[in-house]
Amino acid sequence: VQLQASGGGVVQPGGSLRLSCSASGNIFSLNGMGWYRQAPEQKRELVASISTDGSTNYAGSVKGRFTISRDYAKNSVYLQMNSLKIEDTAVYYCTYWRIPRELGKDYWGKGTQVTVSS
Repeated sequence: VQLQASGGGVVQPGGSLRLSCSASGNIFSLNGMGWYRQAPEQKRELVASISTDGSTNYAGSVKGRFTISRDYAKNSVYLQMNSLKIEDTAVYYCTYWRIPRELGKDYWGKGTQVTVSS
């Protein structure tokens, strides 16, 4: 599975960005897609995830500000990020996994930088 992400950039606090990621290759019928992020000197953390049944999961710090969605026909996942804060600055990684999820078998895309700065 190959993942292609796009949409990062520089935005002022309070602004919005939309990340996109498309999966290609060996697509599983039951799968999950999501976004993780890693800030400098921080551990990588889950931002949001969504499964083929539409169930979603968000980090507490982004609830109410970020929305994850999917286009199943395009094997794509999107992350709409509103009311961005400086602390949202990080490299964002798209990820894909087969359900049931197996430890260490996620697929990862190259990161896309999101910088929130005044």
